[in-house]
Amino acid sequence: MLLLAATLAGCATTGNPADPLEPFNRAMFSFNDAVDGAVIKPVAKGYRAVVPGIVRTGVSNFFSNLEDVWISVNNVLQGKFQEGFEDFGRVFINSTFGVLGIFDFASDMGIQKHNEDFGQTLGRWGVGSGAYLVLPILGPSTVRDGFGLLFDTQADLVFQIDGVRVHNSLYGTRAIGNRANLLDATSVIEQAALDKYSFVRGAWLQRRRNLVHDGDPPREPEEPDDEPTQ
Repeated sequence: MLLLAATLAGCATTGNPADPLEPFNRAMFSFNDAVDGAVIKPVAKGYRAVVPGIVRTGVSNFFSNLEDVWISVNNVLQGKFQEGFEDFGRVFINSTFGVLGIFDFASDMGIQKHNEDFGQTLGRWGVGSGAYLVLPILGPSTVRDGFGLLFDTQADLVFQIDGVRVHNSLYGTRAIGNRANLLDATSVIEQAALDKYSFVRGAWLQRRRNLVHDGDPPREPEEPDDEPTQ
């Protein structure tokens, strides 16, 4: 997929310079939207309807605790050693007192949770995002972040668990839990957006830029004024 994106980016054109693959991305977005509407969203709704909220929170906390291990590594790779130490502290506290992360005692103690991955680490060290890219099932990404996802997948502790059935079951549970947490947000998007694709693309790219720059992105260059001056 990444090789295809790099090839197509050289020959495709679009009105948005960040999205030279727009025809391909729109088609993939429509495919993902159809799969979500037919399978993933109904299952997520059923999950939220059947599983008590306290249990859903515990499941989310468990997977969040596993993610904090790789988040800690990425903070260190970015030179943010204090944040990396905090992430490690979260894992220690939640894995012990929080019963394998089911309870998020670290947040109650004021230890902030961070959001880091290898794509952000590459961005931190100056690697450009490249073309916007919609991945099958996984959704919005960029060429850089799609490449980073390869490392994120290998570092995922769920991926390291022996037994295909076990880690596939865990993958599925995490995905459905995440989708259930986004049900309200997607309902707002569906009601508010005239062009759902453009809305998601703009929101995702803006959020991603903020994450790479820790909430303080550099000012984007202004577009030249095409109107003649008097």
